[in-house]
Amino acid sequence: VAFSPDGTRVVSGSGDNSVRIWDASTGEEKHKLDGHTSLVTSVAFSPDGTRVVCGLPAKDVHLWNTMTGK
Repeated sequence: VAFSPDGTRVVSGSGDNSVRIWDASTGEEKHKLDGHTSLVTSVAFSPDGTRVVCGLPAKDVHLWNTMTGK
């Protein structure tokens, strides 16, 4: 779990191999990022909050745009 630099969003890895971006004040899910091949073990926002990086056990790293979910 990680907070965006401005504190408005939260990113979390999920047991269903997805990553979710949430509104920190309302708890509303903003994006569900699918396409990971295994459990996501780490997540972090970029310093400007425009991207999320996800780490997987197989040494894979995925990079996502936080505005588009792609």
